[in-house]
Amino acid sequence: MADIGQNLAAVRGRIADAAGRAGRDPADIKLVAVSKTHPVPVLLEAIAAGASVLGENKVQEAEAKIAEIGRNAAEWHLIGHLQSNKARKAVQLFDVIHSVDSLELAQRLERICIEEGRDRLSVFVHVDLAGEATKSGIDVAGLPELAGYLKNCERLRFDGLMILPPYFEDPEATRPYFQRLRAIRDDLACDGGFGAGRGELSMGMSHDFEVAIEEGATIVRVGTAIFGERE
Repeated sequence: MADIGQNLAAVRGRIADAAGRAGRDPADIKLVAVSKTHPVPVLLEAIAAGASVLGENKVQEAEAKIAEIGRNAAEWHLIGHLQSNKARKAVQLFDVIHSVDSLELAQRLERICIEEGRDRLSVFVHVDLAGEATKSGIDVAGLPELAGYLKNCERLRFDGLMILPPYFEDPEATRPYFQRLRAIRDDLACDGGFGAGRGELSMGMSHDFEVAIEEGATIVRVGTAIFGERE
């Protein structure tokens, strides 16, 4: 059984080391503990060990966990693909949605926020840089239109970009994807795409988050290195 507290401390140490190599402040990097598929007692153990941000992949699974654990027990992030028919529930449940990948979904979320009386919802655009048929995400050609819409939303706050690069045995192979997303973020930020914000970069998972931090990640999504392999 995984020692979550020990694993969490080890991951934070690795974050600090990677930040140090890049001349960055570790405090500028947010750790999302990816709790998808893990049961409530495991999440409670993680929260007790200091995990303040939890990442879930599926709205329905998260709804059951949040009902038991409490909406305010942690900051809840949706990191998986969001189906449009689950958008209303996502608006009700999550603090941050990392996976906006179409203009239609953004428009639906904005409308639902108005209907639900939600003043602000932080969203990230999931950018597809690999063209993998099995993964979601908007391609670079479609990004300007979506970013332009989000910039002018009343309720959605366009806070950054997210990427899910292909899996490589060698984490170094992911570096070009992280570099490219950072360049796209920088271009958007120069044009005021994130308002007064810097434009967050949600990139890096258990096997490659150190490379992501070296390339500017401000949010890393780590599951296995904290919770162990899913059973």
